[in-house]
Amino acid sequence: MTRRSVELTPEALFRYQIVSEVGSRVQRGEGKEEALEEVLGREHQDLEGRMRRLSKRTLYRWLRAYAEEGLSGLEPASRRRISTSNALSPEMLQYMKAQKLVDPEGSVPEIIAQAEALGIVAKGEVNRVTSWRACKRMGLPVRRPQRGGCRDMRRHEQPHRMMTALADGKHFRAGAKRLRRVAMPMLDDATRKGLSILVGTTESTELFLLALHQTIVKCGLMITLFIDHGPGFVSKDTLTVAARLGIQVIHGTPGYPEGHGKIERFHRRMSDQLLRGLDGNPAVDPDPGALTLRLQHWLDIYNHTPHHSLDQDTPAARWQADSRDLVFPTSDIERHFIISCDRKVSADNVITYKGVPYEVPRGHAGQRIEVSRNLLAGNTLSIVHEGVTTELSVVDPVLNARSRRAREIPVGAAPLAVTTAAGIRFDSDMQPLVDAGGGYQERQGEDDG
Repeated sequence: MTRRSVELTPEALFRYQIVSEVGSRVQRGEGKEEALEEVLGREHQDLEGRMRRLSKRTLYRWLRAYAEEGLSGLEPASRRRISTSNALSPEMLQYMKAQKLVDPEGSVPEIIAQAEALGIVAKGEVNRVTSWRACKRMGLPVRRPQRGGCRDMRRHEQPHRMMTALADGKHFRAGAKRLRRVAMPMLDDATRKGLSILVGTTESTELFLLALHQTIVKCGLMITLFIDHGPGFVSKDTLTVAARLGIQVIHGTPGYPEGHGKIERFHRRMSDQLLRGLDGNPAVDPDPGALTLRLQHWLDIYNHTPHHSLDQDTPAARWQADSRDLVFPTSDIERHFIISCDRKVSADNVITYKGVPYEVPRGHAGQRIEVSRNLLAGNTLSIVHEGVTTELSVVDPVLNARSRRAREIPVGAAPLAVTTAAGIRFDSDMQPLVDAGGGYQERQGEDDG
């Protein structure tokens, strides 16, 4: 019996990002309070693109829920969303809306003081916390203006292999037609070893997950994955797979290239030694598979070349000398890259995924079925039909217009034979010459001679 996969909401995936960052900092050697202050000191972008600032109480609650219940503890409790306040008078709520419209940066205490001066509320009648919550519920701006400040920038490095893996896409051009391609390398933070590299046409989720799968199969699981805000890194599919594998995901600060210094330096070295020779070269096959073979060959040379940041030691030698054991998945890793979703089958046996219609085998019309999406096979869709995994195909209306229709025959029943008068007369007049035993039959009225 197949166990249904756990699907996480965007809010739960965002909370997992925050919890992962705290856990990564603690594992790196920082104190828990120091890690909390660092995370709480800046805003974070959720999966819907909103910038959010967290409180210490909220972050402690998420950490405790994750420690006690795992991923399911990060799901938000279902509750009715309140868009107003029962503690404030309608006059006060109207005044707050008007003031925030005129002066969006005006503070809540200032609005309360103005309302008291105008006699809208009595002095001390309104609490600023209640007013602040009312502004949040009504969607009024309560964020303080941004002030410039120096960043706490410091260089860091993991002591052992596969504690942190770095990934980032590198765009380049290849072939005589200078076609655009993207290289997706993965680099170990401690040893600088290139773990894997793949080439695709775009920096997509599929390309990154293929590189992640290849890395885990060859080198094992990493504790933390450090990536940026590229389209293949912030998708729900990427965060879902990482959460299933227990990998902590850290998204680097936008506009902060120094935080990606190691992978950026790797990109520059790859560009100087290999990629610049592919642009406009008619002898280079621009097919992603052929380019992947070229880059994997170069990656093997890179891993056995002395590295300046390793005291002229090679990444491969530093990797082999590391004392940390590699951790490989104990179960089938491919199942973590299969995501399930529910779809309702239409009367003409069709489901829709991302606006594309797919044909479903007959017998499911009007039902809700579980559709599996394989992230390692180009997002192919499949269902379990009569005990067999069946891959779904995109609807071809032109072919359907010309193909023959199947007859509706009940399951397990044979077609009924219709008896006619002509058939009865034929069976009577044209009897067989031999009986069941093979001998000739004597017919009535025939002469013996």
